[in-house]
Amino acid sequence: MKNEPKSSKLYGILVLYEMHTDFLLRALAGIDQKDAQKRLDTKANHIAWITGSIVQGRFFLAKSLGKDLKAKTGELFVDNKGIIDDASYPSLEAFKEDWNLISPVLLEALQNMDEEQLNQQFEMPGMEMTIFDMISFTTYREANCIGQIALWRRLLGYPGMNYM
Repeated sequence: MKNEPKSSKLYGILVLYEMHTDFLLRALAGIDQKDAQKRLDTKANHIAWITGSIVQGRFFLAKSLGKDLKAKTGELFVDNKGIIDDASYPSLEAFKEDWNLISPVLLEALQNMDEEQLNQQFEMPGMEMTIFDMISFTTYREANCIGQIALWRRLLGYPGMNYM
């Protein structure tokens, strides 16, 4: 990690954050756009939706921390909208551009958070938690989504994700 966080509470999460920033791009490497929206005759979320969802998660968290950047790919994900049958999702390249836009901005915001900010209450419809809890949940969810994409790679006949 390049810069130490103000709060030691965030150290482990920021290590994962930096790993996830790289791992999402590795998970998407070489996937053809036509395959990104395949659901293989299931109701499962496809790679394009999973990718858009994780990208929007970072934009949402950044906005919650006062960094209001707009994603080019966010329209289909407003209000945590689930997958839409027969929708045409943005390209993986567009999602990668948004990922590369938000990731350094959010990283800096997270590194600069102090204990008081981390302990502030965060509210969503039906949920109340601290900002630290929201950051923790987002980090967990990113790992989950990257794992789903890695599984989809194999199901679609691509080689396994390269972690190096």
